[in-house]
Amino acid sequence: MLDPISLGAIGAVLGAVGAGMGNEAGKWAWESAGGLVRRIVGQEVAAPAGPAEMESVAQRIHQAVRTDPALARAWTLFARTAPGLAAADAVPRLPASVRFFTDRQGPMRLLEREASRKADGRPRVALIHGPEGIGTSALALHWGSRKADLFPEGQLYADLRGASAGTAVDTSVVLRSLLVRLGMRQEEIPRSMAERRETFRRCVADRRLLVVLDHAHSAAQVLPLLTSAPGVFTVVVARRPLPGLDAWKVPVGPLSDRDARRLLADLTEQETLAAARPVLPRVLERCAGSPYALRAVAPQLSEEHRPPGPAGLSGPAGLSGPAGLSGPAGLSGPAGLSGPAGSTEPQREETAVMSGSDPVRTAAESVYRALEPGVARVYRLMSLREWPAFDAAVVAHTVGIPEAEAVRSLAELADRQLLERTDTDRYRYRPAVRAHAEEAASREDRIAACAAALTRTVEWYLRLAVRARLAALPQGWGIGPLYEELAQSPSPYGDEGEALTALGDELGNLIQAVYTAEELGDPDSVYQLCQAFWPLQLKAGRHDELLPALRAGARVAEARHPRSRMAGRMHSLLALDLIELRQYEEAEPQLVAAAEAEAASGHLRGHASAVESLGLLRLRQWRHEEAYACFGEAGSLLDGIRPGDEGERDLPRARALLERHSGRALRDLGRFAEAHERLGTALEFFRAHDAYNAARTLTDLAETHLAEGDARGALPLIEEAMVPLDKEKAGYHLAHLRALRERCLNSQESQA
Repeated sequence: MLDPISLGAIGAVLGAVGAGMGNEAGKWAWESAGGLVRRIVGQEVAAPAGPAEMESVAQRIHQAVRTDPALARAWTLFARTAPGLAAADAVPRLPASVRFFTDRQGPMRLLEREASRKADGRPRVALIHGPEGIGTSALALHWGSRKADLFPEGQLYADLRGASAGTAVDTSVVLRSLLVRLGMRQEEIPRSMAERRETFRRCVADRRLLVVLDHAHSAAQVLPLLTSAPGVFTVVVARRPLPGLDAWKVPVGPLSDRDARRLLADLTEQETLAAARPVLPRVLERCAGSPYALRAVAPQLSEEHRPPGPAGLSGPAGLSGPAGLSGPAGLSGPAGLSGPAGSTEPQREETAVMSGSDPVRTAAESVYRALEPGVARVYRLMSLREWPAFDAAVVAHTVGIPEAEAVRSLAELADRQLLERTDTDRYRYRPAVRAHAEEAASREDRIAACAAALTRTVEWYLRLAVRARLAALPQGWGIGPLYEELAQSPSPYGDEGEALTALGDELGNLIQAVYTAEELGDPDSVYQLCQAFWPLQLKAGRHDELLPALRAGARVAEARHPRSRMAGRMHSLLALDLIELRQYEEAEPQLVAAAEAEAASGHLRGHASAVESLGLLRLRQWRHEEAYACFGEAGSLLDGIRPGDEGERDLPRARALLERHSGRALRDLGRFAEAHERLGTALEFFRAHDAYNAARTLTDLAETHLAEGDARGALPLIEEAMVPLDKEKAGYHLAHLRALRERCLNSQESQA
C-alpha cells in the first residue's frame, strides 16, 4: 500500500476525487479538497483542469506535507475518507424473448462463433443487422436467453433508439443506464462520458457478461460502450452495417416461405390456416418474410377465418368470404369498408402499398384499415412526435376521449402490433409504424387538427410537470402563468419524493414536449417546462439528459425575449447544468448573460440569483475569495428590493441561501468562526421554513466541523440531516452524507 503522503498516492487521490464529481459526495470531496489544498500550501490554488495541472497541485501538496506532521495528518485523514470507487454488483438479465421463434439457425451459429472466440485482447463484438421488422432484436434476445449459462454474471440490455439521429440516445445516457443495471446507485455515477466509460469498463473487467445494444444508430454511438474485457461479449443490433464499427457481421434476412407458414401456424390455429388457404399465398407475398408483418396479420386471419358460428357466420360483422377480401394483405374486409358498419367517419384512404414495398408499413396499413374509427384516431394522433412512451391519461387529453376509452384503444393497438407495450405499462411505436401513422394523420386529419392535437399533448405534459415541480420543491419559485395558477392548488402527490419520481418517470416525454413547443411557436410552454426540470437537476442529477432541452430554452429566450427576466432564468438554468457537467468555460458566459438579462429587465431577485450562481461556479473552481465576493454582491442586490416589489416575499429565503453559501466559502478560506456564524443564521431560518435546505445547511456545518478536525461535533449534525433527505428520496445527497458519516467514524477510530 502506498504511503498516503507520497507523491503517487496524493496524485491518485486527487485524480479519483476529480473523477468522482458525478454525485454530491464527489462534489463535497472536490470542494473540500480545494479548501484543504489552500490551507496546506498557504495560498489559493486554482482547481486543476487536466492531468498536467493535477500533477502540479500534487507536487505542491507533497512538498508541504512531508515537512509538517499536522498537515500530513490532515491530508491523510482526507485521503482515507474521500469517496471511493462505487460498487456495481447486480446480476442483470435480458428482457423476455418472444414465445414463438422460427429458424435463424445460421445467424445463431455466427453468434456462437464470435462468442466462443478465444480472448486475445480484441473486443468480442457481433453486429446483427437487417431491415426493421425482420427480427434482429428478437434474435439477440432469443440467443442470449438460450446461452445464459455462458454469462453467469449478467446479461445487460440497452435500447439505443437509433431509428434516426433525432431519436438516438446520447452515449453518456446509455452508459448511465448500463451502470444502473449493473447495480450502481444513480447518485454514484460520474457526470462526464469519459468518466462513465472508464467506470463501466472497470465494472465489467472481471465479469462474464453479455451486453446487447439494441437499435444502434452509428458506430460513434456504440464505440464508447465496447470493452476488451475477456469475459464480455457485445451484441450490437442495427438496421444496416455500421461503417467504422469492427464487428463480426450477422446478417438477418426474410424468413423462408416454409418458416413463415410455420410462424403463422404457431400464432393462429390449423383451422384458421386451412380456411385461409385461398388467400395465404398473397398474404405471404405481402409479408415478405417479415416476422413483424406475420404477427400483425395473424389476428386478422384468426378473425376473418375462424370456424363457422351461429347462422353460418364466419367473420366479423357477418362477413364470410375469402370472397371479397381486398386489403393490401388481402385481409381488410369487403372492398370500400374502412370501419365498422354504419360508421359516420369519412372513409379512410388507403396508402399506396405495392408488392415489394416495406412489409412493415404494408402490414400496418392492412391492420389500420380494419380499425374502428376511434381507435384509428388514437393511432394517428399519438404518432405526431417521437414520444418515448405514453399512457392512457395523455392519450385521453390529446384525442379528447374518456380515459377508459383510451385504455381500451391502446390495448387493442398493442394486441394488433401497431403499438408495443413497455415494461412500465406504457406504449410506444415501432419507427416504421409511427411513420405510417404520421402519414395517415397528415392525410386524414390535416395540418390544423394535427397542430391542435400536439398542442393538447404539450398542455398535458406541461401541467403534469408544473404540478410535480411545485410539489417536489414547494419553497422554490417559478415564472409563468401556470405556476401562478397551480401554486395554491392541492398537490396530487403524497410527498416531495413522490413528485420527484413522477418528474423522473416522464422526463423523456417532457423533453420531447420542449422541442414540440419550440416548433409550435409556444415559448411560454418551453420556459415553464425548463423551469420544471430544476428538481431533477438539484436532487436527481439528471444533468446530461436535461442539457439539450435547457439549451433549447436559452435558444428560444434569446430569439423571442432577449434581455428579459425569462431569458435570465433560462440562461441561469442552463449554466447550473453546465457547472454540474464540469463545462465551466461554457457555464460562465451563460451566467454573465443571465445577469445582464435580469439587470436589463429590472428583476433584482433574478439578478441576485445569477450572481449567486456565479459564486457557486467559483467555489467549484477553488476560487474562494471570488466566490465570497459574489455572494456579497448578490446580497447587495437583494437590499435594493423594496416593500411591494416583485421578489419581496422570497427575500428571507434568498438571504438565508446566501448566508449558507457564504459560510461554505468562509470554511474553505479557513475562517471557521465566521463560517459557523453564517451557517447558524441560515439554519435558524431553514429549520422553521424549509426542511430540505435545513438538511443541506446541517451538512455544511458538519463539513465545517470536519475541516476543523472535530469529527465528534460533525456526527450528530449528519444524523439529523439524513432524516428529511431520506423522506424526500434525495439519494443524490444521501450518498454524500453517508460518505461524511464514514469519515467521522474513521476519524474517531484513528484518534482512539
